[in-house]
Amino acid sequence: MKEIKVFATFREICDGKTIQVPYEEGRFIGEILDDVISQFPEMEEELFTPERRVKQHVHVFINGRNIIHLDGLESEVKPEDQLALFPPVAGG
Repeated sequence: MKEIKVFATFREICDGKTIQVPYEEGRFIGEILDDVISQFPEMEEELFTPERRVKQHVHVFINGRNIIHLDGLESEVKPEDQLALFPPVAGG
């Protein structure tokens, strides 16, 4: 299993600060996000556009690096990697 930290409104949807998803070495972050959606269907609309792209202000991190600076949804997740999901956050 792989732990994913979730923040802000994602915590409400996922009922906690972390979620567990199945993991096998060599999986891509896109596949792992599909597992998140399998557990929490409401997350699909939160994470993805209708074209199946990560929404602009949603941040998916692997070891503190946004996947937009890696290989996007094709970024490989290694056993030691730490994952985090951040929803859009407004400040003021």
